[in-house]
Amino acid sequence: MAEAATGVGRFKSNYAVERKIEPFYKGGKVQLDQTGQHLFCVCGTRVNILDVASGTMLQSLEQEDQEDITAFDLSPDDKLNCMLPQVLVTASRALLLAQWAWQEGSITRLWKAIHTAPVATMAFDPTSTLLATGGCDGAVRVWDVVRHYGTHHFRGSPGVIHLVAFHPDPARLLLFSSAADTSIRVWSLQEQSCLAILTAHYSAVTSLTFSADGHTMLSSGRDKICIVWDLQSLQATRTVPVFESVEAAVLLPEEPAPELGVKSAGLHFLTAGDQGTLRVWEAASGQCVHAQRQLPGPGQELTHCTLARAAGLLLSVTADHNLLLYEARSLQLQKQFAGYSEEVLDVRFLGPEDSHVVVASNSPCLKVFELQTSACQILHGHTDIVLALDVFRKGWLFVSCAKDQSICVWRMNKAGKVACVAQGSGHTHSVGTICCSRLKETFLVTGSQDCTVKLWPLPEALPSKSTGPDGGPVLLQAQATQHCHDKDINSVAIAPNDKLLATGSQDRTAKLWALPQCQLLGVFSGHRRGLWCVQFSPMDQVLATASADGTVKLWALQDFSCLKTFEGHDASVLKVAFVSRGTQLLSSGSDGLVKLWTIKNNECVRTLDAHEDKVWGLHCSRLDDHALTGASDSCVILWKDVTEAEQAEEQAKREEQVVKQQELDNLLHEKRYLRALGLAISLDRPHTVLTVIQAIQRDPESCEKLEATVLQLRRDQKEALLRFCVTWNTNSRHCHEAQAVLGVLLRHEAPEELLAYDGVRASLEALLPYTERHFQRLSRMLQAATFLDFLWHNMKLPTLPAAPMAL
Repeated sequence: MAEAATGVGRFKSNYAVERKIEPFYKGGKVQLDQTGQHLFCVCGTRVNILDVASGTMLQSLEQEDQEDITAFDLSPDDKLNCMLPQVLVTASRALLLAQWAWQEGSITRLWKAIHTAPVATMAFDPTSTLLATGGCDGAVRVWDVVRHYGTHHFRGSPGVIHLVAFHPDPARLLLFSSAADTSIRVWSLQEQSCLAILTAHYSAVTSLTFSADGHTMLSSGRDKICIVWDLQSLQATRTVPVFESVEAAVLLPEEPAPELGVKSAGLHFLTAGDQGTLRVWEAASGQCVHAQRQLPGPGQELTHCTLARAAGLLLSVTADHNLLLYEARSLQLQKQFAGYSEEVLDVRFLGPEDSHVVVASNSPCLKVFELQTSACQILHGHTDIVLALDVFRKGWLFVSCAKDQSICVWRMNKAGKVACVAQGSGHTHSVGTICCSRLKETFLVTGSQDCTVKLWPLPEALPSKSTGPDGGPVLLQAQATQHCHDKDINSVAIAPNDKLLATGSQDRTAKLWALPQCQLLGVFSGHRRGLWCVQFSPMDQVLATASADGTVKLWALQDFSCLKTFEGHDASVLKVAFVSRGTQLLSSGSDGLVKLWTIKNNECVRTLDAHEDKVWGLHCSRLDDHALTGASDSCVILWKDVTEAEQAEEQAKREEQVVKQQELDNLLHEKRYLRALGLAISLDRPHTVLTVIQAIQRDPESCEKLEATVLQLRRDQKEALLRFCVTWNTNSRHCHEAQAVLGVLLRHEAPEELLAYDGVRASLEALLPYTERHFQRLSRMLQAATFLDFLWHNMKLPTLPAAPMAL
């Protein structure tokens, strides 16, 4: 294969997490502050606080018990009692209540709820001084959050208390609650008793809301009716059938709002329910005066609705955990937030500069995120779960396919707004994979569970928005259909020249086809299990396949032979992509790992572990400097190529080491031992420090020099020196230097100071056995030397005879 990158420096070596799109809302209560600037919502053990303008998470609050949050409430902005700061109170499954200074993210008070079962609901009174909690034990308790004591305990409700609300007039001291018996109880805080039981609903009461003057209350229920109550007589004055199970109802301000059909100043209210539309009703006539357009697909049922009157904003929540923010007077959509994506099935970069990402999750909706601002768009077009995505070369146009057997073509404009411009259908089963033409925006190919591949030509000039015959998307027709495999087709890929098509199937084979006639050219056989992904190399005539057998294989297009096999994943490999101009591979698996491979030597360069479940989505940016992954843990991660940064950092470290080594040599030459020893310790290299100690010992006045130098070190330097002594002491050649330093420390440092050193116990435990061994060795050597000396002094040399003298 021709290599595009010859130098090792061009290969990637590592990716780092740059951005993570995580779930922040998994169901339950949501609340806006009265300014409309902050959004509060529950996510398991945490209450998350979002900045509405940017969509970024400001705080994530978790109680010390780390149990699930069962209820929370934010105190109102109280104009009468402005000295009190706005507080947040949360209740956990551990039966603890926590009062937060949420701007700082700190708990100011923690106390027991006294309920015998978890708190299911809570509400502040208008003055922000009283807090009512309703428990699963059927009890209602009232707390004074300013003076920190419980004021009331009301019993008598059967089952779970799922709704509590104070009367808007604090002087009346009335508390309303609703439990499993479908009735509404009115409690008097002054008389500490139940004033009345309002019975008109036949199913669970889901919301209570009050008029501004406090004379009227509106209740909604799952019995498909809303009831208007007169709070003077505590009687129902009007029952309005709304023909849907209502999860929330909101009383609108008594002022004309022509865009909502409110023409008179009478009582009007808005409902949100299982039909997935916001509807405005006139209480006097019981007529619906305005209704939103209903969106297609499941998961659009509304589960919550709340009004921030001061900000003029209305917040609704869908069953898919999407949060929609509207302008209250016109119901114009202002913001969208995707709270929980569940299982992410595919991800793609969008835009010519990869400024956006599109996410397909376990939902009929697509989510488009702007990376810079965290803004989110939720796209509706499919009626069943979207399974796969792909994007055309320029980045403005992208496509999706779904379980509803259809495909959609979407266009993003320069403002970042996305619209569906074309649709097509023709498959008889779920469409599980889709691929766009590579050179121009001319056609796309789909693969389905019906074992066929379809080629869809695109009109030469697709509109920038929906402009079909009836104002909807343009309808696409398949140009060619080919039965390709015996089992589900999991992946299709189009070659960079748009002339070849590769298909991967559950039947354990990949096939190569000629476009546009879809003529079979060859079969790639060798995997032991089904294939999840096929991908053409951008540079070479090579095909990569990822399989459930845990391997990635490279195949030659000329003879259909297997060139290389990459083994390393412990489970199915779900996606594969070429990077570094075709010289490296990225693969993702059901083990939650992403691996970077170098093709030339079959080496796994790096394993990226940031997901906790199957990584279904993998896509690389145009500049090849970022990667995007999406997984079943509902997280989308943006990875940044940090190879150059790490190499530059490593080079800078090497240069710094060289400079310091030269400085160290100069200091030793000048006999400036204190600075030399400090510099050597800062390098964190035991051998370099040993060299300095040896240089000091070679000095004629070594004993005094070593002692003076060691004692002038800082405490952290002495701690490091003690650790180095442990290393030196393991070697008989260097034990003398270790013992010399150790002797200085033991002679001049108090035992209390030595015991306060970081890691001193571990160091002493490591020093003792080797020190004993050295002592024994030296003792034996001393004995041997003494014996030798004794022999030398007691040796009797034989007396040699005197030589005869010459005559």
